[in-house]
Amino acid sequence: MSCPNHCHCAPQLHSNSLSNHVMDIPADAAGAETLEIMRAAPQYNQWQYAAIAPYIGQRVLEVGSGVGNISEHILRAPRQLVVLTDTDPWYCDQLRARFNKQARIELLTLPDHGAPQRFAADRLDTIIALNVVEHIEDDIGTLSTMKEMAVPGGRVIVLVPALKVLYGSLDRELGHFRRYTKKSLSLAFERSGLQLESLRWFNRVGVLGWWFNGRVRKTSRIPISQLRAFDALIPAVRLEEAVPLPFGLSLIAVGKRR
Repeated sequence: MSCPNHCHCAPQLHSNSLSNHVMDIPADAAGAETLEIMRAAPQYNQWQYAAIAPYIGQRVLEVGSGVGNISEHILRAPRQLVVLTDTDPWYCDQLRARFNKQARIELLTLPDHGAPQRFAADRLDTIIALNVVEHIEDDIGTLSTMKEMAVPGGRVIVLVPALKVLYGSLDRELGHFRRYTKKSLSLAFERSGLQLESLRWFNRVGVLGWWFNGRVRKTSRIPISQLRAFDALIPAVRLEEAVPLPFGLSLIAVGKRR
């Protein structure tokens, strides 16, 4: 069982927001509800972070931080700079309320050819996007932008949903354009100019839960009772890392800017 930490749609203004254009509700209700559900899975969030932690440097930008379920783990380690971003002003407000003294918060929608120049002075060595790229139609352009935002030798780290056969109601509700295979994700990295450093399956146990809820039950949300039960089992679930199998609910890829 698993679900995304971030959901990203183009921001929309609330009808009551007139002159100041302040966002008082999220543009993506399904995504916001899912992010709140994910708060009930702290061990799962920590597991995701642990899987990417060895590749994270000192000057980090997280794409699509949402409400900060992974951001809090990024910020626990001493770093020179952390920038948290999202496409939705509502999420940025949540991030400011939670992390304003620890990180810089900015709006960012990818792909964006101007972003590398705007962030050049930050000399970012790590760009992180967990459960983000599948929400963007132009994934090649997005990966290319992230590559250009990093300094030469810097890393781009992504986690994306895997296995096309799992695509169902949960993916549609969350606005997923696709689920990846190792081949399609490798090709996306290659076409964006990233040198693939690591590519691995993540969360094999969750495959059954996603298939059952998205393809059989055709639900629109992850049942929170299932998520809590799954989260309680994470210490045992993580034993899958000792017996690598050729599938998983997600793929984690790490690429370097040449």
